[in-house]
Amino acid sequence: MRNAFADEITKLGSSDPRVVLLSGDIGNKLFDKFKAANGTRFLNCGIAEANMMGVAAGMALSGLRPVIYTITPFTTTRCFEQIRVDACYHNVPVIIVGTGSGLSYAELGPTHHSCEDLAIMRVLPNMTVLAPADEVELRQCLRAALKLDGPVYIRIGKKGEQIVPKQDEHFEIGRAINVRSGSDVCLIGAGTLLPTVMAAADLLQARGISARVESFHTIKPLDEASLEQAFAGYAVVGVVEEHSRIGGLGGAIAEWLARQEPMKGRLLGFGVDDSFMHEIGSQEYARAKYGLTADNIAAKVEAAFRKTAG
Repeated sequence: MRNAFADEITKLGSSDPRVVLLSGDIGNKLFDKFKAANGTRFLNCGIAEANMMGVAAGMALSGLRPVIYTITPFTTTRCFEQIRVDACYHNVPVIIVGTGSGLSYAELGPTHHSCEDLAIMRVLPNMTVLAPADEVELRQCLRAALKLDGPVYIRIGKKGEQIVPKQDEHFEIGRAINVRSGSDVCLIGAGTLLPTVMAAADLLQARGISARVESFHTIKPLDEASLEQAFAGYAVVGVVEEHSRIGGLGGAIAEWLARQEPMKGRLLGFGVDDSFMHEIGSQEYARAKYGLTADNIAAKVEAAFRKTAG
């Protein structure tokens, strides 16, 4: 996804002279094409992310459209106060891109994990929160974010993410994308785990359970119309995210659900435990540790569906 980001931001920068790219001392070669085309609008702000956020807010107040890019925990938790006060309080159009989100950097330890970012970003007033599933949604998110007048956070993966064909290709912030139709259960995926969600849907199909799949690329604002349809029409709704089960998409949906009249659907949340991962391993290892695998998702959804059906 980071290559797609570099390509898309280069195109956007070439077509819009207001676009400025700020990097937290990473991705310099990645942005060679951007620098070649828009050299004066690329700033390496060094390992000073809080300062970078303040610089971006000042640029936005001056009419520019700054886009910040660095590894997720360093562009969220490290400079949370500046995001809150400089960007959100002033409601300025700063786009914050966090790369290597979730457990993408599992082998580098908890300092590089980002399993709290959706929770802390969605609680901020004026902030729009996006979690594209693949490079297609990433490009769509970037283009749409530049049309907004307030701050936007976009959490992306690292590299090699699978592109998921979707039944509905129409993109709109705040509107989920239907990936697959189904009649028995509904699976909601956020971010780069969508291929795993699709694999779980395939396993359920082989067991005689038809699964609808939705890509919730927008964490805030929630697509309440899609949620109402899901919880009114399906006995089990599984929400899968590479994020803590506290405060992320599952938490946001649970909050929404608590405000509704009793509905048919039962919410099943799949995410990371409320703990730090002290072991070192690959992203696949980390996902397996927390049950973010197609086998586990399918098994738990099937058990819940069989229970409601019989």
